[in-house]
Amino acid sequence: QGRLVESGGGLVQPGGSQRLSCAASGITFSIYNMGWYRQAPGKQRELVAQITSGGSTSYADSVKGRFAISRDNAKNTVYLQMNSLNPEDTAVYYCNAKLPRLTYWGQGTQVTVSS
Repeated sequence: QGRLVESGGGLVQPGGSQRLSCAASGITFSIYNMGWYRQAPGKQRELVAQITSGGSTSYADSVKGRFAISRDNAKNTVYLQMNSLNPEDTAVYYCNAKLPRLTYWGQGTQVTVSS
């Protein structure tokens, strides 16, 4: 069965940087579109960034220019590089792997931006 495991969350100072990782297993990773979502307390889960199986990327307006998504198919891993973090970025970040008729979710990793 497919499994996604996020790592790299924690406490970060405003203006700082952090890189999240999502390791996939049990799937043919290279053919999946991958994404990062986040959910803050009291808010709906929102799409942050996506990268297709072909390497095309897209970002939410709120993170464009600050975040970068990438993938390493040889390692079955997708990354989210987060720069210039602010308190509004505080949320649980979730990894997603998607095919047209099949989707997997990770358990989430907490990112807290605070001084």
